[in-house]
Amino acid sequence: MAGTTSPWPLIHAERQALLTDLEGARMPDEAWTTTSLCSEWSVHQVLGHMVSTALMTPPRFVMEMARSGFRFPVFSAKGVAAHTGATPADTVAAFRGVQDRTTSPPGPTEAMLGEAVVHSEDIRRPLGLRRDYPEESLVRVADFFKGSNLLIGAKNRIAGVRLVADDVDWAHGEGPKVTGPMLSLVMAMTGREAHLAELSGDGLPTLRARF
Repeated sequence: MAGTTSPWPLIHAERQALLTDLEGARMPDEAWTTTSLCSEWSVHQVLGHMVSTALMTPPRFVMEMARSGFRFPVFSAKGVAAHTGATPADTVAAFRGVQDRTTSPPGPTEAMLGEAVVHSEDIRRPLGLRRDYPEESLVRVADFFKGSNLLIGAKNRIAGVRLVADDVDWAHGEGPKVTGPMLSLVMAMTGREAHLAELSGDGLPTLRARF
């Protein structure tokens, strides 16, 4: 079940951790063109998307969706284009500017924690950056996504298999087992194929076939 306390402190902590990693890595600008785990976007564009989402409010979401013909991919692409800066430094500065915001699109705030964890990993893994994500954040994200088909279809993706974390006390579902680190289960739930390499079990072929 989702936590009973506000997820905003966890969201803010994940944003700060990502900023610390990106600023500390001192990457050349060309590294920012690396394809993220969201294969249609570079790591730079994912950060721009995170800026866009942090600035979103329910009224603005409705207005921008209407302007995009209620086509979510068009809506997302416009947000990326508007908030990915001319240089990586510009986008990092913009992300720092929204780090403590508590605005979001309509819907459960847990989805924003999912965004903070999953999109941060979308950026980190291709760049060779690693984070020990807090157990509370990972479990709350997994508990949200396991029952949600919103946009990314996690509930359908994991139907008929039993997910079991081998590093925290968490399990979900019935059927052949898929076992691995909590982070890898979260990323697999949300459609990130790269993390299947860290998973094992009789249910893995079923899960893999849904990618």
